[in-house]
Amino acid sequence: MRRTLHEIAPAKLNLALSVGPPDELQGLHPISSWMVTVNLLDDLHVTRLEDGSISRYAIEWHEQACQVSDVDWRIQDDLAVQAHQALERYTAQQLPVQLRMLKRIPVGGGLGGGSSNAAAMLRACNQLFDLNLDDDALRHIAISIGSDVPFLVRGGSAIVSGFGERVDAMESLPDFHAILVLPACACPTAAVYGRFDASGGGMLNEARVRSVIEGASPFNDLAESSLAEAPELHVLASDIGSTVNRDIHVSGSGSTLFVLCDTDLEATAMATAIEEQHAVPAIAVCPVAIEASQPHIS
Repeated sequence: MRRTLHEIAPAKLNLALSVGPPDELQGLHPISSWMVTVNLLDDLHVTRLEDGSISRYAIEWHEQACQVSDVDWRIQDDLAVQAHQALERYTAQQLPVQLRMLKRIPVGGGLGGGSSNAAAMLRACNQLFDLNLDDDALRHIAISIGSDVPFLVRGGSAIVSGFGERVDAMESLPDFHAILVLPACACPTAAVYGRFDASGGGMLNEARVRSVIEGASPFNDLAESSLAEAPELHVLASDIGSTVNRDIHVSGSGSTLFVLCDTDLEATAMATAIEEQHAVPAIAVCPVAIEASQPHIS
């Protein structure tokens, strides 16, 4: 009997992002960030195979994906695959699976798609193989994969700090609607951080992050560097700002832009206007929690 689990992997938005100077040992930047998962989702269908089977993985774009790029990375470099292998090492046992991943979240857009895929794989394998690992154990594994992965183990709304290992989860989701603008241009994370450091860097300011939770305007210490790294993104942000007469924000290190709205109706109408006037994909989203999945037996 095979068991298959359908796990969602939601995108995340950085509603506030403060970045500190790199540490001397590894050159990593500590952060303080208010992260929220939203309902732009990748789908993972994970099947438990018979003991002794060889794991196999398939990654493709969902038919609803609105910003498609080549799946041109090596399978062993995919974060979901790395998460599966990290879990095998942690448990010292083989966990043979078949993965079919259907992606909607753009690659390299600052939305944490790959990290969310990794977190979804950890959740799926934990359930399929009855490992009974708690969230602390999953986050311990997750931090070895990427700095966003520990938060995305459960998603929701949280202040994430350190190098991603500290997740201060909130009890409820914030109430907002947003438009995600998904340009084709890229903002390589390393290049954006390099520009950030070259411009003088910054200092951690958790108080400012918490002020956004209390109603202050979103901010992103990396936004200026992201826009400088991709000049066409800077032009697009300015043009869209004129169209919607709202502040335009950058998620993570870019290149995704987002606009906050009061209602779903407003977000949907603005997204349509942005697509028509600027010929760039734009979608309305809202916060989403990650619910426990139920396995299908076949």
